[in-house]
Formats: sequence, structure tokens, C-alpha cells
Amino acid sequence: MTTETELEVSAENEVCEACGCSAEMGFIIKEGDDVAEVTILAQGKETLMAQLQPYLQLAERVNSNYQSDIEDVADNATQLTARIKFECSAEKLIFELQSRSLNR
Repeated sequence: MTTETELEVSAENEVCEACGCSAEMGFIIKEGDDVAEVTILAQGKETLMAQLQPYLQLAERVNSNYQSDIEDVADNATQLTARIKFECSAEKLIFELQSRSLNR
């Protein structure tokens, strides 16, 4: 007879045949984890702001009620950090997955 504890351990070690992932969605989507941080490296404020725009457009497509906090940057800055807040953790996860194509 298998005990309840053994069943839990067994379930934790199962791997998804489709993607090879062994984590449950509860480990990936956490309540309150709704802020994505975007860091851009480029030369000059104008270029930094231009490279941020596709991320803000993507955030708009994910949820038009997003909020952004963009740090002040000098004209000769080489890095910009923006925090994009969504209404829920799932929206942040969707944004992060879709933004991978912007990183290329």
C-alpha cells in the first residue's frame, strides 16, 4: 500500500512528455508576482527610449490597463530599466514569454 507522502513525492518527480518540464503551474504563476522588469542596453537616451517602445506596445496588447515605471535616464545613458505592472501574474508570464522574440 502506498502512503499519501509517497504519492506526493512521486507526483513531484513526473516529467511532462510534451515539454520536459517537471514544475507545476503553481510554481510558475505566483500570486502577487505581477511586475515584469525590462532592462535595455544601448547608447543614448533617445535610442534607449526607442528600444523600449516595442515592450510597451506588447504590454498594451497583453492588458491595456498595465502601468509602467521608467527610471529617469541621462542623455548619454547606456542602460534603461522599466518596470511594467500587470493586473495579475498570468499577464506578466504571457508578457515575458512573448517578449522573448523582442530580445533577438
